[in-house]
Amino acid sequence: MTKETFKKRYLTSFRIIILGFIGIIVLGALLLMLPISAKSRAVTPFNQTLFTATSAVCVTGLVVQDTATYWSLFGQAIILTLIQIGGLGVITMAATFVLLTGKRLSLSQRNTMQNAISAPMLGGVVRLTKFVVKGTVLIELLGAVVMMPTFVRDHGARGVWMAIFHSVSAFCNAGFDLMGTPDNKFPSVTAYAANPLINTVLMLLIVIGGISFLTWRDFIKHRFRFKRYRLQTKLILVTSAVLILLPAILFFFTEYAHLPTGERILGSLFQSVTTRTAGFNTENLAALSPIGLSVFIILMLIGGSPGSTAGGMKTTTVAVLFSNAISCFRRKEDPEVFGRRIGAGPVKIASTLLILYATICFTGAAVISTVEQLPLSVCLFETASAVGTVGLTLGITPHLGILSQIILILMMFFGRVGGMTVIFAAISGTDKKLSRLPQEDVTVG
Repeated sequence: MTKETFKKRYLTSFRIIILGFIGIIVLGALLLMLPISAKSRAVTPFNQTLFTATSAVCVTGLVVQDTATYWSLFGQAIILTLIQIGGLGVITMAATFVLLTGKRLSLSQRNTMQNAISAPMLGGVVRLTKFVVKGTVLIELLGAVVMMPTFVRDHGARGVWMAIFHSVSAFCNAGFDLMGTPDNKFPSVTAYAANPLINTVLMLLIVIGGISFLTWRDFIKHRFRFKRYRLQTKLILVTSAVLILLPAILFFFTEYAHLPTGERILGSLFQSVTTRTAGFNTENLAALSPIGLSVFIILMLIGGSPGSTAGGMKTTTVAVLFSNAISCFRRKEDPEVFGRRIGAGPVKIASTLLILYATICFTGAAVISTVEQLPLSVCLFETASAVGTVGLTLGITPHLGILSQIILILMMFFGRVGGMTVIFAAISGTDKKLSRLPQEDVTVG
């Protein structure tokens, strides 16, 4: 078998994406094992560096060691690099380096890029990649500049690094933070719960990073002329707005009634924004009510939007499922939204993803609950956070055993790479059948 035949038959674009993520994760884990990566100058066990590298590349934010107090500046820089690569996508970063050398990309490479960034068509994918990289650098730089005075005021010269780190982490929806101290580990950004500037900048970075790169392009091209947006952009914007505002209102009245009004509004909005994608938190999650806990789990499973820095089932999946339900209620053949009809393909994929994510989340939680002897609800929170690549935690992750860590590693990888990418990589190459079996109706409901 020739090399070209092997690539065509076995190294499909979906498999290349998966192998790229695996390669970066392993390389990052090995670099974090170096003594220079830890402040103690000790060699960190591979299971801990693998967990950290996976969480960084999969832009999740779950950690087994406090990022600020355990890792050295070198280790933090490695983590930030992994976050940036994972946020933009391994293939996007690789393609960017190729383009910087002046080389042209082959058709197969362009096809891989199309799948990696969820581009609607092959044409223009190189221009789109350049647009994504330039936009990312500009937005992260602006975020860092705005937050820098506050961080420098509170942390001195180290505040410059903190501003850069948190800007990249927020835009890439990673949730890693440098706020920990020896006396207060894993605090996230709770110290800035009442700071409007930090809250607003982080929320904007999270939302911009999580609504997809194609949505940016639509907005830049059409500005506020909503009717001219593509259907996917409309679904992303409307669904994202609903998933931010409704939970925020719920949290305002049920979770944070004890806070002053201003901080109550900030806390409700921030938790609503960060829950679906980012993993930062400004309030104590352990104090959540059962209702709040359930809403958090649902939001984390939904995640961000396709073609963005976020993971999870995606906002468009929820939009398609909701539209399909409305069409059933109205006895219509196909889902219709914004004057357009949604085909059967997206509906089938959305239904598959819902079952897939729910099954993986519950199964992983059940195993961890059994192994660790922890309440199922607490474990569901951690697994939803992992598979949704969110990074929020109720505090159990640093204390989990190796088996439970491996489960979360696999779930973070699955959530970032994408459920359908994993499935297509596993079954690609299967011949499509031209014949169809006889149809027979089945009563449901």
